[in-house]
Amino acid sequence: MDETTLANRTAWDKAYQTQQLHAYDEMLAEAATGVTLVASERELLQDILAEWPVVVHPQSGNGQDDIALVQAGAREVIGVDYSETAVRAAQRRADDLGVACRYVIATVPGVPLLDGCADLVYTGKGALIWMPDIDAWAVEMARLLRPGGHLFLHEGHPATELWTWDLDEPRIRSDRSYFGRSFVCDDYSFPANGAVMWQWTLGQTVTAVVRAGLEVRRLEEYAEPFWRMGDIDAAAFRGRLPNAFALLASRPAAS
Repeated sequence: MDETTLANRTAWDKAYQTQQLHAYDEMLAEAATGVTLVASERELLQDILAEWPVVVHPQSGNGQDDIALVQAGAREVIGVDYSETAVRAAQRRADDLGVACRYVIATVPGVPLLDGCADLVYTGKGALIWMPDIDAWAVEMARLLRPGGHLFLHEGHPATELWTWDLDEPRIRSDRSYFGRSFVCDDYSFPANGAVMWQWTLGQTVTAVVRAGLEVRRLEEYAEPFWRMGDIDAAAFRGRLPNAFALLASRPAAS
């Protein structure tokens, strides 16, 4: 594990330790509702989840989406995350709710699961910004899929990191570039603690998925962010600018 990834894992462990200490019961109640799987995700995944798929969730974080996926039709969700704190909390919540989720502590790429083990690879909501190599990420996602399986990515739009949180008008931050390589996570964001985020344009993401041998089925952009820090109502979130996107791709049945 390189120094930046190791430092990022430490930052996440610290953040999750605080979250586990102060918000476990609240998150358990939220997980029981399945609310973290938003309407646009449900619409794009409806037919796939109706087939009772085995799902692998790289960078599963707090595991809230895993519980929602099982409630929506998944046979089983296997979460993968490099934060032991996150994994243990996610497993505890799944066990408390009697949901078919299990977890593996590992980095991405480098997931210790067999090739073609997943009907659906579900990822996003803050995953790509922790990947220093977008092509290696895409190859790993494709490796995990069985022929005919699907990759689903629901993420913050790469442009959203440019917007200020001003309430009167949306503005572009002077310290960010759409084509920048990386930046340090703001102290008022999550997980803070000096974590380094990586930037990937929408073009880079789609191209990496195609290079990995997957076929793009849907690409959607949304004005609503997948998460609002402190439920803030920034002007940039009010329908004029892109703040999230979803990509659905499949591995050819013959591959």
